Amino acid sequence: MHIIFMSRRHGAARALTLTPRRGLLLATLLLGCTLATGMVLGAWIRPEVPVAVPDESVAATSGVQPEELIEARAVAQRQLDALGVHLAELQARLTRLDALGERLAELAKLDADEFDFSQPVGQGGPDEPLDAETFSGSDVLGSLDALAARIDGREQQLEVLEQLLAERRLDDARQVAGLPVASGYQSSPFGLRRDPFHGRARQHKGVDFAAKRGTEIVAVATGVVTWSGRKSGYGWTVEVSHADGYTTLYGHNQRNLVQVGDLVQRGQAIALVGSSGRSTGPHLHFEVKKNGRQVNPETYIARAASDE
Repeated sequence: MHIIFMSRRHGAARALTLTPRRGLLLATLLLGCTLATGMVLGAWIRPEVPVAVPDESVAATSGVQPEELIEARAVAQRQLDALGVHLAELQARLTRLDALGERLAELAKLDADEFDFSQPVGQGGPDEPLDAETFSGSDVLGSLDALAARIDGREQQLEVLEQLLAERRLDDARQVAGLPVASGYQSSPFGLRRDPFHGRARQHKGVDFAAKRGTEIVAVATGVVTWSGRKSGYGWTVEVSHADGYTTLYGHNQRNLVQVGDLVQRGQAIALVGSSGRSTGPHLHFEVKKNGRQVNPETYIARAASDE
């Protein structure tokens, strides 16, 4: 490759000869200078681009104004607050229902292991998705309102059931029934028998229960003590007045544990077995009267056995 240089002043010409390697090197150098010059000029004449604020960018892109975003957040917060109030009310009602359920299970004498209100109810099943829309805030609030209404209805029904069970339990407690001694056995029946002292036929007004001295004598029904002291032939005696015109008598006691006017409950100890009065040994003489008329106590003892 030849390069010729001309001089105006001297009118002479000079020639420069380049090898192919030197020519390629010179061309690469000229191209690099050209590109560098273009980049410098481009940076000098390019206008500045303003930086966009993120919030304004999002608002401009989505078409939502900042005021609308604030209002949406406020609405969502109000819905969450309403859900919190509903959940607190439901939790309080469920706690009260648990207590009521335990009370009913006790009154009805249900199996405590079967109706354990401290444990969650067993549930389960396969997961089957549905092609349905998800709940919205209003749907959730509506469902909670419906659930609260159902709980309120169930609570009223259970309260009525509790009242009925309590009244039935009270009636059962007032009903004359059961054994009048904590332990022992029947040693003499009601009605005609041979007198243990002289052997002649006599009317036995009650039934006798042989038991160890000091064994507890218990009331067979709820009532009020109308006599507590000694009676001719009976020794230390307790009499209790019950509902529906019933009275019961417990005689030959070693010691009485109640006073006149005391309110006693079924199963409460009222005296101790002894042999006071006209008696051949430690036992309880037990009588039942209905409107002042002597009746067979065995009927009421058997009634308790059939109820169990």
